[in-house]
Amino acid sequence: MAARPKLHYPNGRGRMESVRWLLAAAGVEFDEEFLETKEQLQKLQDGNHLLFQQVPMVEIDGMKIDMYVEGTLDLLELIIMHPFLKPDDQQREVVNMAQKAIIRYFPVFEKILRGHGQTFLVGNQLSLADIILLQTILALEEKIPNILSAFPFLQEYSVKISNIPTIKRFLEPGSKKKPPPDEIYVRTVYNVFRP
Repeated sequence: MAARPKLHYPNGRGRMESVRWLLAAAGVEFDEEFLETKEQLQKLQDGNHLLFQQVPMVEIDGMKIDMYVEGTLDLLELIIMHPFLKPDDQQREVVNMAQKAIIRYFPVFEKILRGHGQTFLVGNQLSLADIILLQTILALEEKIPNILSAFPFLQEYSVKISNIPTIKRFLEPGSKKKPPPDEIYVRTVYNVFRP
């Protein structure tokens, strides 16, 4: 019998809570190792256990797995907020996004895909991690068309995931996939969420 997953995070909700919910919903019992000091986090970072040098981290069957989704969401958040920046800040932020993607995030995913030789990030089936990564890649390619030029495994991955029949249909014109944000969208968001 496989060991129970172990979650590494401070003793609170934060970014680990959705993982707890997911495991609970799947009926999977898990253990937790709470981070209480900077030294505990530093030990995980120094031991090369954290792909993006951040938690949450889930340990399953001896593998220490940094949360693909959470890491990718950090980058996706920059993309989502980009249209709401002042025009002068937008170009600077595109450079920042490109640097983070090329230096911090894409090398990790490239290494994972090269290392396990599978189509998907986790196991050999489509997961939320794959959807979020593809969404992020495609959104970045809208702003920086050659962003994957140094990442052949990510290029191949993006094509394979994009060609899954249900995803391919979603990416076609006329689907419910939304276009890049424009001024009307930005105005609407401000109107809806303005205090």
